[in-house]
Amino acid sequence: MHFHFKATLRSILLVFMIQMVYFSLENPVANAQSFQELANLNVDELSDDQIKTLVERAAESGLSESELIQAARLRGVPASELEKLKDRIDALDLTSSPSRPTGQVGKRNQRNQVDLSEITRGLKRAQQPQASENNPTSIFGADLFYNNQRTLTFEPNINAPTPKNYILGPGDMLYVDIYGQSERYLEMSINADGAAILENVGPVSLSGKSIEEATAIIKNRLSAFYGGMNGSNPSTFVQVTLGNVKSIKVHLVGELRLPGTFTLSAFSTVFNALYAAGGPNENGTYRNIKLVRKNKTVATIDIYEFLIHGTANLNQQLEDQDVILVEPFESRVTLEGEVKRPKIFEVKSEETFAQLLKFAGGFTDEAFKDRISVSRISGKERSVSDIFKNQFDIFTVKGGDKYQINKVLNRYSNRVQIKGAVFRSGDYALTDGLTLKKLIENADGVRGEAYLDRASILRTHDDLSTEVISINLREILNGSASDIPLQREDVIRISSIYDLQEEFYVQITGEVKKPGTYPFSKNMTVEDLIILAGGLRESASTQDIEISRRVGDPQEGMFSTLIPVQINQNLLPSESVHTLEAFDNVIIRRRPNFTLEKMVYIEGQVNSPGAFAVQSAQERISDVVRRAGGLTNFAYPKGATLIRRTEYYNTESEQIRRQMRLLDLQEKLSLDPNNTEAQELLLERLFKDLGNNSLEKSAAESSAVFDVKKETIAGIAESKGDFGQVKIRETEAVAIDLQKILQQPGSQFDLILEEGDIISIPRQLQTVRLRGNVVYPTTVRYEQMRGLKHYIDKAGGFDNRSNRKRTYVVYANGDVARTKSFLGIRVYPQMDAGAEIFVPSKGPRIPLKPGELVGLTTGLATLVLIVTQIRQN
Repeated sequence: MHFHFKATLRSILLVFMIQMVYFSLENPVANAQSFQELANLNVDELSDDQIKTLVERAAESGLSESELIQAARLRGVPASELEKLKDRIDALDLTSSPSRPTGQVGKRNQRNQVDLSEITRGLKRAQQPQASENNPTSIFGADLFYNNQRTLTFEPNINAPTPKNYILGPGDMLYVDIYGQSERYLEMSINADGAAILENVGPVSLSGKSIEEATAIIKNRLSAFYGGMNGSNPSTFVQVTLGNVKSIKVHLVGELRLPGTFTLSAFSTVFNALYAAGGPNENGTYRNIKLVRKNKTVATIDIYEFLIHGTANLNQQLEDQDVILVEPFESRVTLEGEVKRPKIFEVKSEETFAQLLKFAGGFTDEAFKDRISVSRISGKERSVSDIFKNQFDIFTVKGGDKYQINKVLNRYSNRVQIKGAVFRSGDYALTDGLTLKKLIENADGVRGEAYLDRASILRTHDDLSTEVISINLREILNGSASDIPLQREDVIRISSIYDLQEEFYVQITGEVKKPGTYPFSKNMTVEDLIILAGGLRESASTQDIEISRRVGDPQEGMFSTLIPVQINQNLLPSESVHTLEAFDNVIIRRRPNFTLEKMVYIEGQVNSPGAFAVQSAQERISDVVRRAGGLTNFAYPKGATLIRRTEYYNTESEQIRRQMRLLDLQEKLSLDPNNTEAQELLLERLFKDLGNNSLEKSAAESSAVFDVKKETIAGIAESKGDFGQVKIRETEAVAIDLQKILQQPGSQFDLILEEGDIISIPRQLQTVRLRGNVVYPTTVRYEQMRGLKHYIDKAGGFDNRSNRKRTYVVYANGDVARTKSFLGIRVYPQMDAGAEIFVPSKGPRIPLKPGELVGLTTGLATLVLIVTQIRQN
């Protein structure tokens, strides 16, 4: 309902804009009945862009803002809405809009007419009538006037040359050009008395004259002043052209959507007037519209001629006080079904079904054209008749007829089908004497995998029941069995042997480049399958291969048979051939103790920091420090830290690392313009091996053990409300004592290194950092032989809320020491350079509730009473 209301307001605005422009240019008195809706104009429903666009386009056409407001007031728009419209225009930034030019027309031979379609372009949105019995949009021709877009406006072409038969009248302006030996330009308007004042000549009666006649009259009157116009060889010439065009009033009556009197351009035709009145209504005729002039019918307009043949009778121009009469329709018929325009059509007497079919655009491709069903009114009831194809030109249509054009039947008169294992399956024509063997020949024969021992024919009987005929196709093809004649709608099905059995495949898993599932072939060996899988990986063991084979006759507790296999490293044929069977799974295990090189890193104060390969499984911290050239003179061994990956570290698998190295090799070869033939072949192999998202597939491999452990820890944290959120780290610092490690290599202090370990040895540290609940957390200079209390005093001492007994120290190497108490005496940790002191808070104070305080005092009183009684006894 809201959308319909807004559309109505926009439609009202459209009428307002068009009539307002005409009023400003022509200033006629309009018929108020045609514009009653202007009283309902609601400016609040209009957007700023719509108002701005309207004002700018109107200004470009010569209309000022004040003229817009004045025209709206004369049209009956309420004062309140006019005030809103003025405020909205003033609020917009329209200072750059062109103003209406004033003064005399500066250029000759241009009519002061505006193109209304340009002013309202993009703003026109006529209201679409609601579909109902009183507004049947299904009537052929109604869309010409009811179209939602209203792009066909029938605007008169005011820039066309003036027709020679144009009749002048009051309101017309003439431009008179005198050129040659004498030159002069004159303007003259025809007044209400039909005369025009010609300068220095006087009144000239021109009303009712054509342009050609008016030119002769003006030339005759001017020849008395310009002698050069006379004679057989004149030297002065005159040209008369039409300037501003007069307005005419046309009366539209009868079955119209908006009947009334309209002020139009003198160039307007019947179609312009009909469009302004909204076209015929649901009862109006489209075939017999009359143009009445001086009480006589001068023309009859058939809109169907325009819609069907494009002949619009546009030369039939209107004159002032013309009457356009739209009578009720004579008769209508309905055309439904398979025609291109299924609508309601208005028909004249003696028109045939062939003419009606032309109105509908003809049949569609799927129409059944041999017989048309018609429902006709005969007396007090309807009757049904049939029109055959040869009767279209002689069958006369009648008002109230309903014609139904049906589709052709979705069935075939001579079809057989063949499906399955033939080279060309599909539909074939049933010819005389067609047999099964001939049909297979037409389908280019059966394919190699066809199952010939059994085929079927699905046959449909006249009562639409079906029957399946089983045949031995092999015997028919070799001639040992008689051929079978085919009938209409037979469906022959020839199955493939693969349709009747499970698809065979084999699998390979483990240490191959492309593990997965592969098609099975007879006599396939383990070596053949490995080659299909891209070959063995470097880590593959050729002496520990296993074939998992399904048990043919399963026994209780037996799932598969395991067959151990050994192959040659180069996949050469061996004496023992290991032939695979369907559904075998070949498992390639990893070579014992195989691993890629492991890397550790040392940074900081060593002579040669960087990456080091782990030499053996017993490589320790002291070994790497020694290989790095030992410590520098500035090293601080007490602050050395070992950074180690946790089990949650997203470690790259060996396959990923291998792929990354091959990608690096591929990039290097691609950038080298001087590759040898061998290098080019290697590059081609790399592009082939690294395709198909192999790196992404390798990255998808993860350890299920780590995932389960993460989920377990997260579940414990969630189940314990006071446990807090557990932060899972991928790396963590391990405290080491580098001094003892270097003094006692191989001892318990000297840890064995693991993949990715980082040994960090800082420079000599000289400060101590304080954090937490001290008066001024800061960093102070380290002083030997000074205790923790000294550094607390350097930070201003403990804060009021500090928890002194829980003070702890984190040393530079990652060790942590806390404050200890013995018999009420606190023993604070010792201090070293680079240490950090943390002083925690006591936490928030929780005040006692009144009930708790009463309970406490009552308990104390009871305790005192008991002690007193014990002493008395």
